This record gives sequence, C-alpha cells and structure tokens, in this order.
Amino acid sequence: MRIRIVDAFTDRPFAGNQAGVQLLDTDGFPEDARLQRIAAELNLSETAFAHRLPAGGEADWALRWFTPTTEVDMCGHATLATAHVLHTTGTATGTVRFAARCGILTATAHPDGSVTLDFPTSELIPTAVPDGVAEALGTEPLGAYGTSAHVGDLLIELADEKTVRTLDPDIPALARHSRRGIIATAAAEDPGRGYDYLSRCFFPNVGIAEDPVTGSAHTALAPFWSARLGRDDLTGLQASARTGLVRTALRGDRTLLTGRAVTVVEGDLLV
Repeated sequence: MRIRIVDAFTDRPFAGNQAGVQLLDTDGFPEDARLQRIAAELNLSETAFAHRLPAGGEADWALRWFTPTTEVDMCGHATLATAHVLHTTGTATGTVRFAARCGILTATAHPDGSVTLDFPTSELIPTAVPDGVAEALGTEPLGAYGTSAHVGDLLIELADEKTVRTLDPDIPALARHSRRGIIATAAAEDPGRGYDYLSRCFFPNVGIAEDPVTGSAHTALAPFWSARLGRDDLTGLQASARTGLVRTALRGDRTLLTGRAVTVVEGDLLV
C-alpha cells in the first residue's frame, strides 16, 4: 500500500511541516494499534490515514491523525497534506469533505496549487498565567488564553518577535500546563516582510517537542490577532527551524487556513 511524506504549509521541499499520508483501499480503518505503529515508524509530527466513504453522505473521506505516541482530535497540516495527495494523484477534484473527530472539515484546491481548509474557530478564554509558565518559557508572558477542546493548548502572548524567535523553553516543564501544549505568539516586527504575526508551538503531551507548522493552532491565532489588528484576513509565520506560512481568514465560528504542500517521498508499506 502506498505511503507518502508531504511537506505542508510550504511551497518548497524540506520546509513546512512533514506529514505521513496513507490512503487506505478499505472501507474502514485497521485496528488502532496498527495505525499507531505506522505513525511511530514514520516518526513525524502526524501521520494521516483516510478511507473513502459511501457516496451521498455528509463527507467523502474518513480521516484520522496520529502523532508518534497518540491519536489527536484535529490536525491542520496533515489534512492539507491529505488533500494535496488526493488532488495531485487525481483521486479527487474541487472540494473534499472529511469526517474527523472534530466534525466535518473541508479542503478546497485552487488552480494555483494552494489548498484552503475550513476548520472550527477556537474559543479564546482569558486566564491568569499559570505558575511556572514564565520560568518554563524563560520569559514573562503578556497574557494567557485557554483554547477550545479540539485545540487543547494554552496560548501565550509574548512581548515581541525577537522573544518568540529566541525561545529555548524547558519542554518537560511546559507539559504541566495544558492538555496538548503551548502556543507562543507575538505581532510581526515588520508586516512588510509578508506576515502579520508569528508563533511557535510546543506539544510535549503528544510527543512533539516543537511542531514545525501547526494548522490547528491557527484556529486560535486567527481570532486572537484579528481582534487586535482589526482585519479578518491575515498571514501567520510559524518561526520554527523549518518555518511555514499559514494564511488565515476568520469567518465567525469557522477559520479558513490556506497553504501549499509538496510531496517529497512516495513508496510502499511492505508490512
């Protein structure tokens, strides 16, 4: 069975966030233990598994995502990667509907090769900065916000772009402060460089020290920065070592995430 590695939220290989993608030729998923073993073998931030659903339903494909250690409720970059594979292999055209843990998600391919994901917008819940977070990050936050269950992160606003870029957090210490991890963010120092805000994401509770580019986090970053910058359409830079750009469009209770993807590895799963 074919399996692919796709770099998502980038237009060039060896950047963005890597995702494994396996399109199953069955009408259901294998046992969870097998899916988890494959994800652990690939050892990427997430591996997506999808199978076709019967025609006439509310979705076209069932979709699940696994980190090397656990299944997750929502994943943006691996959904983008899956949509990219469906379209570049001719398996699907136009808009694809996915049935996932967090509900029905759609992915629309555009003539320029980009894909727009339609995801639920995260709620933002102002909260006191938990004891120990400043010490774990190595800097004093400006504020803290809880996010919806499908995200499960603590969003932390930091002083400026340099602070976000130079973070060297105590990853194990961060694990105590959210279900999945920490989103650290600040406004862009110079929006003329092509992005309005930047972020870094640390997810120790799902086996990912730092995630290169996180679509799901941008369902919280979009409403956060749209409220502050006064615009619904923005571009976020995730300032990891690999980097990636996510165009965000806030549409009430839905957030549109647009990016590109590149297939870098294609082969056969032999077991």
